[in-house]
Amino acid sequence: MQPFRQFAYRRSADQDASAPARHPVVIVGAGPVGLTLALDLARRQVPVVLIDDADRIGEGSRAICFAKRTLEIFDRLGLAQAMVEKGITWQKGRVFRGEAELYEFDLLPEGGHKQPAFINLQQFYVEAALVDAVLAEPLVDLRWSNRLAGLHNREDGARLTITTPDGDYPLEADWLVACDGARSPTRGLLGLEFRGEAFEDRFLIADVKMTAPFPTERWFWFDPPFHSGQSALLHKQPDDIWRIDLQLGPDADPEHERRPEIVRPRIERMLGHADFALEWVSVYRFQCRRLDRFLHGRVVFAGDAAHQVSPFGARGANSGIQDADNLGWKLALVVQGKSPASLLSSYDDERVAAADENILNSTRATDFIAPRSPGERLLREAALSLAPLTGFAKRFVNSGRLSVASAYAGSALSSDEEDWDDGLLPGAAFLDAPLAGGSHTWLSEAFAAGQAILLGEGAAEIAPAGVLAIEPAASDGTLRQRYALKQGAAVLLRPDGHVAARFREPNRAAIEAAVERMEGRR
Repeated sequence: MQPFRQFAYRRSADQDASAPARHPVVIVGAGPVGLTLALDLARRQVPVVLIDDADRIGEGSRAICFAKRTLEIFDRLGLAQAMVEKGITWQKGRVFRGEAELYEFDLLPEGGHKQPAFINLQQFYVEAALVDAVLAEPLVDLRWSNRLAGLHNREDGARLTITTPDGDYPLEADWLVACDGARSPTRGLLGLEFRGEAFEDRFLIADVKMTAPFPTERWFWFDPPFHSGQSALLHKQPDDIWRIDLQLGPDADPEHERRPEIVRPRIERMLGHADFALEWVSVYRFQCRRLDRFLHGRVVFAGDAAHQVSPFGARGANSGIQDADNLGWKLALVVQGKSPASLLSSYDDERVAAADENILNSTRATDFIAPRSPGERLLREAALSLAPLTGFAKRFVNSGRLSVASAYAGSALSSDEEDWDDGLLPGAAFLDAPLAGGSHTWLSEAFAAGQAILLGEGAAEIAPAGVLAIEPAASDGTLRQRYALKQGAAVLLRPDGHVAARFREPNRAAIEAAVERMEGRR
């Protein structure tokens, strides 16, 4: 059963102020992205006003697949353990054509990571955990039934008009962050448009409650016998709920297809029985689009308000939460006067590039699953026919390249020395590793302090103030291997876990210069 929760509207002191109240950060949208960002900023001692035009959570399971990188972000905020315990952990998948298995895959074949490759967990559970954490955070003022109705974007901040059940009130913000979803009212108020592709095929999502012997794997079918000529997907969720996706084609009538008397026979053919209950049904078609820029003066866009992708590969919610992870530490530095506002240009550069990567992968998957031309269909049929025979053809079969952390290649915040032939490149997301000594069991746990991290022997002696030093123990072989920490080398990791700089012969001056560049002060 969904943990439906409704929240009472409460009148804010700002509504009775004689002059518009001003806040450092106002976030619009209390979905997973806005909640994550608000919690992150509060942990960095930045007060936040978070508004949402709704008064509830728990309407439909929506996103269910949360990737390892997202879980590492949630772990930094103290939330991942409960989510993993509640969720369904998985890392393997199978791809079928008809009844025949084409291949299987493993998303995390190596050990040495605290978090699993993926969990399946209904979005309403994730939102509930985030809301509870935010409500316990004194630096976040969460206001339900507060709708952004007017916006004036100025050089020194944003002037807002907020509509409530008690009427309108004005508000000012040094920075406004729009996390208000695919239909973003903020985007509309600024007259901004998405650019990209809209796909014609429609898909049915059905969450069904049943007891079933299927393994906890991702199963995807091309042209299954129970749904001829189309595709199908099966995933397990907590509470004996199973997610089923069925391709319907471009001419499907959404109102007709979501009727229980139409949905049930389709699922009965798939399962071979009728012993299930329908929990939630939706029919959708999707778009792969984004804003030209995510930074517009004092207004920043994140999540679906900034970009949209198809659901193949679980890149929607996961990429939005990575937006929040990228933005949080930078916005905190700017608000606190430690970095210039120009630092936020790196958010725009890095996350626009990440959106393009996600859109590219999402579009390729969609073109393979629902080919739009004879040439695309011919290529797909050839790949599917050859896949059982050769590994080469398997690489062309695309049922959705699953979400991974984006690498910020060429980031203006990165520094590097040229004589590296192994380890992680600047801009790459960190790889977790177990730690034998110190106060942390895993490298990922060290990011809870909200600081940059310097890895390497003697790091404590050369790390500048505000940078957490981790010196590998003799037994930390996985850490040393993943970061090529040999012969006195050191690696600087940003607060969001991406590699900022590498040093063969580190010294305090070089590290201080890299930190200044990482924080936009150089």
